[in-house]
Amino acid sequence: MTQTQKTTFQIEKSTKHVIEQAGVYLFEITKPGVELEISGVFDVGNRDRTEVAVIIHHKAPHTRAETTLKGVARDHASLTFVGRIIIDEDCGDSHSFLTERILLLSDTAHAKAVPDLEIKTDDVSCSHAASVSDIPEDHIFYLMTRGITRQQAEAMIVEGFLEI
Repeated sequence: MTQTQKTTFQIEKSTKHVIEQAGVYLFEITKPGVELEISGVFDVGNRDRTEVAVIIHHKAPHTRAETTLKGVARDHASLTFVGRIIIDEDCGDSHSFLTERILLLSDTAHAKAVPDLEIKTDDVSCSHAASVSDIPEDHIFYLMTRGITRQQAEAMIVEGFLEI
């Protein structure tokens, strides 16, 4: 597995954060009115084992968080996204959304998307979306009928998929 890094952020003002390495990331939102945007893009290949864990902990009311993790696993690589949203008691009017999407590019690549919610109060909006899939063959076929090679078609689809 890739070297595990553990990082904690105390979020006291609205900000954007980009995750660029595997590891465990804890974002504690501690002030009312804070908006947090988290994104991460990962492309793993060969026999790499990469795990990214993101915990968004709402410790104040009237907060917002949007988390998007995208990844591609090639060859014999393994990619795991673990996402968790925690909203404490007395933290109403908090909104949080977690997206985890992984694209498999070989039959020997492995992936997991594991979302989790822990809601301890009412008056919140909190949800998640997770998917692990390969490139649909009809998408490749469509591009190939326009004179694009299979390799170019796959590269174009991956590039578009990884944009945030």
